[in-house]
Amino acid sequence: MEVLLNVIKNIFCDGEYSLNCNKCSLCHLIDVNNLPSLKIIEPDGNFIKKDQVLELKYIFSKDSQYTKESIYIIKNSEKMNKEAANTMLKFLEEPEGKVIGFFITNYPDNVMLTIRSRCQHIDINFDNEVHELFDITRDKYEELVLIINNYLQRLEVEKKESILYNKKYLQELEREDIKKMLQILLQIYKSELDSRYNLENKMINYPFLKLYSTNNITKKVNLIIELLKEISYNVNIDLLLDRFVIEMEAINNEIV
Repeated sequence: MEVLLNVIKNIFCDGEYSLNCNKCSLCHLIDVNNLPSLKIIEPDGNFIKKDQVLELKYIFSKDSQYTKESIYIIKNSEKMNKEAANTMLKFLEEPEGKVIGFFITNYPDNVMLTIRSRCQHIDINFDNEVHELFDITRDKYEELVLIINNYLQRLEVEKKESILYNKKYLQELEREDIKKMLQILLQIYKSELDSRYNLENKMINYPFLKLYSTNNITKKVNLIIELLKEISYNVNIDLLLDRFVIEMEAINNEIV
């Protein structure tokens, strides 16, 4: 829940979002659970009930006054009873207005199949020991993951000029933070490879990486390993990051 709320802040923050943002009213309203356009549904007793979904639909039939989209979160979404799930399915298929919804569950197979098929799946195995793998605090780990999310979105999805992103957002990071960022990136790509060979890996999964071939992902893993070796030799960080972007784009442009 904590990670998801940070993602929502990152999407809607009035300024340039950073962890523990206290500069804008929107992030503050999320922190105190008082943002009118954000609704959180959780089980009423043992189940999420039809009336709770109907109330959500009624609230969202009105335009959001605080964010351009209304946002809802369904906690323990596997606990929707049959009537609630069927009502939610109709809401998913015919949303009223601009709506973003998140379903949180530790048991995705227990969520109605027709609901799952209409959602983008994001697997987050966020065990407490994950950030310890990189010998950094949890706050620093979350900060770097947010940077990486934006970075991967530009590199792998939007195909934007990421060298400019390096100059704008990464120049202020310390050398050690850049190294940790590359280590986390390495683990993300290795996690994708592991999933293809049915190996366990406790990193966040990125569904869009499945669009790339195993050969493509392997080349990216090898590139990051090489850059991590070079960063230990006191190379120029700006040049190293520029090389990373250029070679990543070259890998993506290869015909495999």
